[in-house]
This record gives sequence, structure tokens and C-alpha cells, in this order.
Amino acid sequence: MTREAHDQFAKEYLEELLKPLGQVDIGKDVKSEVREIDIWFVPNKSKPVTSDLGLLVKMAVTSCLFEPFRNPPNEMTIRSCK
Repeated sequence: MTREAHDQFAKEYLEELLKPLGQVDIGKDVKSEVREIDIWFVPNKSKPVTSDLGLLVKMAVTSCLFEPFRNPPNEMTIRSCK
């Protein structure tokens, strides 16, 4: 479920980045709960992962889920990260 425009943008952006690397499902239902994950990604087995996407490619080596920020952090919060 998408409540904010930036949440939908993040899902669509990740979908486009990950699509060449494997299967991407946005808004996949989770059977064990009455919840929905934002993005479920399954990498292509036939294609080696070679891309300039940095950390995202490392995360996408195996099947995984992505949950972009629903409520993005403000600048002060980001600057206080250590």
C-alpha cells in the first residue's frame, strides 16, 4: 500500500534499476501476515550481475525484499547519523 508520492516513486525507481538484473514484484502480498512488502526481487540465474549500481547490486545478488522509507528522514536526522 502506497500512502505517499515519494513512496511510489521509490518503488518504481528501484523496479527500473533492478529489472535488468532479475524479477521484480512491487506490492507483493506476504502469505503469513496480512501485510504487503514493497518490493520482492529475485535475481536472474542466467545473467552474471555486472552493473554500476554499487551497493544495490551487492544487495541484489540473492533474493531479497526492499522497503524504501515511507516517512523519509529529514536533513537533521541524516546529518546526525554516525
